[in-house]
Amino acid sequence: MSRLQPIQLILIGIVLMLVGWVLPFLMVLQVLASSYALNFLSYVAQISGLFLGIIGAATYVRLKKK
Repeated sequence: MSRLQPIQLILIGIVLMLVGWVLPFLMVLQVLASSYALNFLSYVAQISGLFLGIIGAATYVRLKKK
């Protein structure tokens, strides 16, 4: 099993953050019907994207410091 590089973690985090932002935006515009499951999915995507981005950035800094 290969480990993800820090840049890949940051990019995945950015994508998840965008998904967590776009889904509520589409719900406000009434393109998507709001439901508890979709709201929860949006929340989880945003929080996990934030944490993956932070972990990726910290790993990137640690590797470049050496």
